[in-house]
Amino acid sequence: ILLSPVAGATGDNKIERRASRDVVLYGFGRIGRLIARLLIEKAGSGNGLRLRAIVVRRGSGQDIVKRASLLRRDSIHGQFQGTITVDEANNKIIANGNEIQMIYSDDPREVDYTAYGIKDAILIDNTGRWRDREGLSNHLRPGIAKVVLTAPGKGDVPNIVHGVNHDTVKPDERILSCASCTTNAIVPPLKAMADEYGVLRGHVETVHSYTNDQNLLDNYHGSDRRGRSAALNMVITETGAASAVAKALPELKAPITGSSIRVPVPDVSIAILSLRLERETTREEVLDYLRNVSLASPLKRQIDFISAPDAVSSDFIGSRHASIVDAGATKVDGDNAILYLWYDNEFGYSCQVIRVVQHVSGVEYPTFPAPAV
Repeated sequence: ILLSPVAGATGDNKIERRASRDVVLYGFGRIGRLIARLLIEKAGSGNGLRLRAIVVRRGSGQDIVKRASLLRRDSIHGQFQGTITVDEANNKIIANGNEIQMIYSDDPREVDYTAYGIKDAILIDNTGRWRDREGLSNHLRPGIAKVVLTAPGKGDVPNIVHGVNHDTVKPDERILSCASCTTNAIVPPLKAMADEYGVLRGHVETVHSYTNDQNLLDNYHGSDRRGRSAALNMVITETGAASAVAKALPELKAPITGSSIRVPVPDVSIAILSLRLERETTREEVLDYLRNVSLASPLKRQIDFISAPDAVSSDFIGSRHASIVDAGATKVDGDNAILYLWYDNEFGYSCQVIRVVQHVSGVEYPTFPAPAV
């Protein structure tokens, strides 16, 4: 059999490779470790993003061994897919052959990243300790080119939801936020609905898994209700997701309100998005539209669609989408629509952060078919 040569075999039309871009993680909690897994997962080719360092406060005992163990095993997301070893003498974690420097510091202004061979890096702040431009500017040390916050930004810090407004980031912008997991869950479907039907007003109620800022058992807490046991109660709390919509989707003039209830599950949340539309429609029309959006639109990496009648929260652990439309729960009555949107508030959000970092770094992994221009 005579086979014709193809581009992949001859090297014709090959993708131009760029040098890798250094990445630093500031903080190594739930989101930090998942972002680390994603960065290591994509590091095999030696191109793209390269995790160079992790900055944390030094803990007691075998700090680096404990942190490596938390990266290796996770009660929710399972085992790390690969090998992890520790070089205690040099404060390094070696993950799938990638050397990651552990830097101990209590103050971002004290770190000189060039001393570790790091240059032009993107620093991802996973602590949420600083949320305004002044505080986040402390990270702009030698070796750091840009700062990305994994929490809602305050003041004039741009809040970016990939797929919706990532193309508005200016090339010279050095500080930006990826907003919150809930903002990333509601803004893409909200944009989709606004584009097709128009939105007059809306309310989002999130039923959210508990997080580390709550107490395991009743104890003092600076917040009104988060001091009560996360494992034993449904806890009403505030969410900034509704107000963040205006930053990510400024063309939407409709008022959006929001509130949240924390519930005793460790991961995966659901946002109930209730909308008053500009025109009447039907449930079938809305579902057909959202299914098509999830399959063949610029939002297909953000929005997933499921019609399984027995889907529950644990089914969406590990989802790489920002939001999953539950078709069976969707309700439409004239100009009122209620969407039930599942989201892995840890892993799905971390994937959105990586997409933003890829965009601002100038490193975009090729996807096929290529998006329409």
